[in-house]
Amino acid sequence: MLEKIREGSQGPAAKIILGAVILSFALAGIGGYLGQTTEQPVAEVNGVKISQTEFSRAYQNERARLEQQFGEYFTQISADPAYMARIRQGVVDRLVQQELQNQLAAELGLRVSDEQVKDAILEMSYFQIGGQFNNDRYLQLIRQMNFQPDTFREYLREEMTRTQLVSAIAGSDFVLPTELKQAIALQQQTRDLDYVVLNKDAFTAQVEVSEQEIKDYYQLNQGQFLSPELVAVEYLELKADEIEPAKAITDQDVLAYYEESKNQYLEPEKRRVSHILIEGDLDDNDAKQTAEAILAQLQSGADFAQLAEEKSNDIVSAELGGDLDWIERDMMDPEFEAAAFALENVGDMSGVVTSEFGFHIIKLTDIQRQEVKAFDEVKDELRAELEKAEKIDAFYQKQTEVAELAFEVADSLQDAAIAAGVELKTTQLVARGALPAPLNTPTVTTAIFSPEVLEDRVNSEVLEVAGEHIVVVRVKEHKAASTKPLEEVSAQIESTLINDKASALVKERAQEEFAKLQGGKALADIASEHSTEVKSQAQLNRQSYSVAPAIVKEAFQLPHPSEDKAQLAMVELNNGDAALLALKGVNTPQIDDEVDQQQKQNITMTQVNKNYTAFIEALKAQAEVRRPQLNVTEEN
Repeated sequence: MLEKIREGSQGPAAKIILGAVILSFALAGIGGYLGQTTEQPVAEVNGVKISQTEFSRAYQNERARLEQQFGEYFTQISADPAYMARIRQGVVDRLVQQELQNQLAAELGLRVSDEQVKDAILEMSYFQIGGQFNNDRYLQLIRQMNFQPDTFREYLREEMTRTQLVSAIAGSDFVLPTELKQAIALQQQTRDLDYVVLNKDAFTAQVEVSEQEIKDYYQLNQGQFLSPELVAVEYLELKADEIEPAKAITDQDVLAYYEESKNQYLEPEKRRVSHILIEGDLDDNDAKQTAEAILAQLQSGADFAQLAEEKSNDIVSAELGGDLDWIERDMMDPEFEAAAFALENVGDMSGVVTSEFGFHIIKLTDIQRQEVKAFDEVKDELRAELEKAEKIDAFYQKQTEVAELAFEVADSLQDAAIAAGVELKTTQLVARGALPAPLNTPTVTTAIFSPEVLEDRVNSEVLEVAGEHIVVVRVKEHKAASTKPLEEVSAQIESTLINDKASALVKERAQEEFAKLQGGKALADIASEHSTEVKSQAQLNRQSYSVAPAIVKEAFQLPHPSEDKAQLAMVELNNGDAALLALKGVNTPQIDDEVDQQQKQNITMTQVNKNYTAFIEALKAQAEVRRPQLNVTEEN
């Protein structure tokens, strides 16, 4: 078992799970992963507390995932307190599950080696540029998440250790050859049956609906007959991108702008450096002495790349002989940067440099001196900037005029539209959920249905749809939501009642006919009496779409028929019809010893999912889980 666990951490399943973990922190951030907290825990698992900090991070992670999945609709669904409460409960459940796995991993003595952590970092796409690991990107990203190299490695080690358990379940699961054959045989099994469908439409002539029944249904179900609230909106829309600049941009303007902003087009000096890192606190004399001893070896002629590979605690750059690739100003730790840019010639080495990460020895391996981009390289970019600036200036001037006129002439948008140089647009009467773009953004929709705009019929304020994109709206017509009059929906109600009664009648008649079928009456005779026909289906499979799903489901639930007696059943169909069926035969194929690999994988994964669920439930059953904030204790 332990061997399977160790192997599992290297397999594709582990990498997929680990990738999901890294993606989650890339989306939501995990800056305070190792921070201590004293607040009330959200749960306690066998005495180990799950902090509010951990919960907040995981909850924000889940929100980010849902926002990505549902887009703008997430704003609406997140307004439901019950829905969000279920989301929070689900997050707590997952954190409890992770802690149970952590504890089992510790009990089994599982640990991921430094080499495995290093390999995982090198393979992560988040730290790669052009498919190759980039140390600059690696350092930038982990710093953005408030990690130091050592704390990030420990975080990753914990995630990988937990992943070993999950991989072990997948890696140790197997299906016996006989079980595999039986499962495939059941999947490929077909059945032969005859059936008769009693159509509810044939019974509608026997159904009567009174005026009183229609009135009673109307009174009890008025919520079904609401006409939605409707508005017709007049609006002006102003976008900076669609505004013509007040003046054309000339070549002289572009050249003058280049001269004024030349400093922006400096190619900053870049330096390529390698380093050897010995981790330790500022007052760690042993670490400092180790670094000084390495420096002495280098000064005596030792190979820098070889010592970096053997001695450096930065396991990622050590693999590359200490190489950190190209760096610029403001990328590295201040002490490190100062020392790196103080080196004058390629091949120069620093002394022992102290930073927040420990003690470094830095070697300059290449230099790209500062350069200024030529005018021809940037003139198109500069022209675009100038044109955009002209448009934005004109946009904000027009926005100011629009805001003033929309306020001063509150019952009309005509003057504001003239000042903006745009045509007014108008919608037909539409429901709130059917407003066209750009009126369908939450900000604009809220403004349209505000009391001032909706009831007082005044212009809205200037509403920002996006950057340099605004609208001003006014309601031209409004129809409140109301219950449709009985006369308007009477025919609809009558049709519904007829359909319901016909369905009840066909069900009753089908039950009577089923009793006769069980008593020996032929299916063909029943079909003849109801002016329908017996349909035969040979070799019906589980995925068939030619037969109603309810019939397929019932056919595969019936026991095997005998040679001289079919298995009988009555089925209610989703459309209100009913069916009588007679299962005549079951055809189970012979499965060869050579099984298709895709089939084998699908069946195995089904078994894996079942076993993983059972594994988690077994951990919970043996644990003591407390949820203080939910006032719930689970003791097993």
